[in-house]
Amino acid sequence: MESNLLKAQSHIWNHIFNFINSMSLKCVVDLGIPDIIHNYGKPMSLSKLISSLPIHPSKKPCIHRLMRIMTHYGFFSQQNVTDNELEIEYMLTDVSRLLLKDNPMSVTPFVQAMLDPVLTNPFHQLSTWLKNEDSSAFETTHGRLFWDYAAHDPIFNRLFNESMASDARLVSDLLIEKCREVFNGLESLVDVGGGTGTMAKALAKSFPQMECIVFDLPHVVHGLQGSDNLKYVGGDMFQEIPQTDAILLKLIDPPFRKVAYMVLT
Repeated sequence: MESNLLKAQSHIWNHIFNFINSMSLKCVVDLGIPDIIHNYGKPMSLSKLISSLPIHPSKKPCIHRLMRIMTHYGFFSQQNVTDNELEIEYMLTDVSRLLLKDNPMSVTPFVQAMLDPVLTNPFHQLSTWLKNEDSSAFETTHGRLFWDYAAHDPIFNRLFNESMASDARLVSDLLIEKCREVFNGLESLVDVGGGTGTMAKALAKSFPQMECIVFDLPHVVHGLQGSDNLKYVGGDMFQEIPQTDAILLKLIDPPFRKVAYMVLT
């Protein structure tokens, strides 16, 4: 009986403190630790890493704890493990290379946007939202719908658009390589909710015979310039979508969404 109770308590504790993992990831990104290790050019000792960080001297011992968490979850690897923790050397992994700011496939903007308080605070209001008529917990928290909020907060709007662009860069090449036959023969395509056009730009370049339209809310596409077979159109997908041969839906219903990369023809 006591064993079962301890397992049950452990299960609850794991769920309580799971947020530490994502917030540790945010901390590592905010401090630029992957870039610091990458720019060092070889395995970097904890002591050298600490001296490279803009932290208060009293917080130095915390970096070892932070790196232990991130190493445990595969963001870094280590060597020269000794009793002297300051001499442990850290290296990047395939995961942390995706956090490098200069990596064309960097997901750093996605991390920063998805873990921003604007998007995390609504989760504290789920029980309140279930008791009212609001369409989302986001509306309960911020008093307006997600897209309306973004339209009135240029800083968050830019952060969110950059996160969507980084996600598109990561998958566009794979989409074009693996699904080329889907696009062959199409004369036109509308990327609904296409943001700043990262995915559509890749498609327009790979399929010059296809006219690509980036369709998003007016404040998202405002001021963006197209090219010969790429143009930006502002509007509301719930009102009307430009006529086309195919519609591309990438990520649906942010920020509480299911990922659905698919082409509807």
